[in-house]
Amino acid sequence: METSSVTAALPDANERTRFRVLGAISFAHFLNDMIQSLILAIYPLLKGEFHLSFAQIGLITLTFQITASLLQPVVGLYTDKYPKPYSLAIGMSCTLVGLLLLAVAPNFETVLIASALVGTGSSIFHPESSRIARLASGGRHGLAQSIFQVGGNTGSAIGPLLAAWIIIPNGQASVAWFAIAALLAIVVLSKIGSWYKRQHLGAGLGKKARKVVANNLPPRTVAWAIGILLVLIFSKYFYLASISSYYIFYLMSKFDLSVQSAQVHLFVFLFAVAAGTILGGPIGDRIGRKRVIWVSILGAAPFTLMLPYADLMWTGILTFVIGLILASAFSAILVFAQELVPGKVGAVSGMFFGFAFGMGGIGAAVLGGIADRHGIEYVYRICAYLPLLGLLTVFLPNLEQRGRRA
Repeated sequence: METSSVTAALPDANERTRFRVLGAISFAHFLNDMIQSLILAIYPLLKGEFHLSFAQIGLITLTFQITASLLQPVVGLYTDKYPKPYSLAIGMSCTLVGLLLLAVAPNFETVLIASALVGTGSSIFHPESSRIARLASGGRHGLAQSIFQVGGNTGSAIGPLLAAWIIIPNGQASVAWFAIAALLAIVVLSKIGSWYKRQHLGAGLGKKARKVVANNLPPRTVAWAIGILLVLIFSKYFYLASISSYYIFYLMSKFDLSVQSAQVHLFVFLFAVAAGTILGGPIGDRIGRKRVIWVSILGAAPFTLMLPYADLMWTGILTFVIGLILASAFSAILVFAQELVPGKVGAVSGMFFGFAFGMGGIGAAVLGGIADRHGIEYVYRICAYLPLLGLLTVFLPNLEQRGRRA
């Protein structure tokens, strides 16, 4: 009998989804990503304060994202072998230090160091928290990843609003107020760490989650599929970098909006991203992740192609639709990858989170240079074609069909 590659762990009949744990880790993700989004949201303030070019703005994003991306696969691979339940709280402590440094940074170089510290905290947070989401899933892996992801995306959406209300009117030093959020996250993550530790010490869920089903796909097929998924991550996060880093400047340049008004538009886009995230995972559990990936990447293309030519009203509508569609991809892609390489949840999560962060950082740096040379509107005309890479989804294996044949 052929062994299914769809499930990386066989849930026990008595195993149930731990919604309290998922809610806690999602809340911690909310706080983590809210803090991170503050860096993006105060770009107009930093640009004026330190007289930065778009390329330097992109370099801030690159520093943060690359720091996060390079360490995440290493952290994931290490904790697959040696779980560290309290590493989440330690990572958030690093984020706290970076946040406080950002509040008092006297120059551009110090801003880069603060961004690197926040990125380091993120690199520790994501692989281990993704593992905890899978551990608490009760076999509903897509749902668990969506609950986890929606916390982060909601935090990213709230960050610009808080920046508009608190930081922009009161200046750079007011960033320090958000240390309260980091301290709260440390408390929550310490409690999650205690639960995680009990699973590995006890004879319950922790041992069951480590019963790995062998993957019957040929190694070449697995490598090819992982490569395609990484290309899809590239298309998604390169495009998202154009919105998260430069959408405020685009709206200010093309439609003469104020910083606060532009940040409200950014919030609407990020809210759509949060809504799309919560839909993608459970829909993938029900209809298959490959179908979700098809729709979420390629389906955004018509709207991204229209965006550069839209007026203000249609710009808001189109970016909402783009965020809603694109966001449903990540949970499906991540769980698909975990099913391709069962038993390596930390390493796979670290690789994909790291690659996503890296592509976001490189995208911000590259697009910042393009904006300096050709104008901010040109960035959206060339990025519009990125979702067409979703056509590569046709080459992914049909894991659900293989599971039914087993």
